[in-house]
Amino acid sequence: MITNESINRAIDYILLHIEDVTLEEVASYCHFSKYYFCRLFKAQTGESVHSFIKRVRLEQSAFRLKVEQERSITEIGADYGYSASNYSTAFRQHYQVAPVAFRRSISGVSLKHPFFHREEWRVESFEECNAKITREVLPDYYVIYERRFGSYEGIRRSWTEFLEKYGAYITEETCLLERTYDDPAVTAPGNCLYDICMSAEIECPLENTALLKGGSCVVYHFKGHAKHIYAAYQTIFLVWLPRTSYELDAGRSMFDIYHMVDSDTMYMELDICIPVK
Repeated sequence: MITNESINRAIDYILLHIEDVTLEEVASYCHFSKYYFCRLFKAQTGESVHSFIKRVRLEQSAFRLKVEQERSITEIGADYGYSASNYSTAFRQHYQVAPVAFRRSISGVSLKHPFFHREEWRVESFEECNAKITREVLPDYYVIYERRFGSYEGIRRSWTEFLEKYGAYITEETCLLERTYDDPAVTAPGNCLYDICMSAEIECPLENTALLKGGSCVVYHFKGHAKHIYAAYQTIFLVWLPRTSYELDAGRSMFDIYHMVDSDTMYMELDICIPVK
């Protein structure tokens, strides 16, 4: 868990400016010398600032290769500051495969479930997915949150710890939300970044509070076992989104709003909220 709020703000800044952000810019934004900032960032995340920025650039570009099939590989690489040759080299070093082969391999059939390895799963058809999606303008949520690196498989344990710690702030109006930053189809499970959140009053005295931006979203209304959430996300990105006119809004994060969870059976009802413009 990342406990230093300066590092959390730095991560937010990096993610918002990932295309061309530099170490010096982030350190200045946090009002630290770059040497002190580097030490603090490594201590909190286990990763150097340079490595984090490079990794996130490549993983975000890989996600774009996956969901923006109509765009050229060169164009997507250029969005993240790479020339055609440099992008291919850096991508191959990270994924052990060239961008063109990676794009070719990404399909609803070939992707393996990263958590439930023995379970069979499938993507839905466009019509099945579309029947569960609405276009909505969601409110902003002021939240108490904890940010963690690690496999989404461990989210259940994270939620248990979080609710025990902040139980005193729960009311009948409290919303439980989960903000995710990575697609486990392109990011190694141990590097996935996520926030466990609960809505709170703006007067909340805790330091670990933030504004989770709502706005225009497509909302997939999920009902089912937790093991099927991954397939729902992959359906949205691989099947549904390419056949619509919607464009992902990179300036806002995807998040889930929980409505019901049975901790014994892991049956869930939640909204998967994808910011679009």
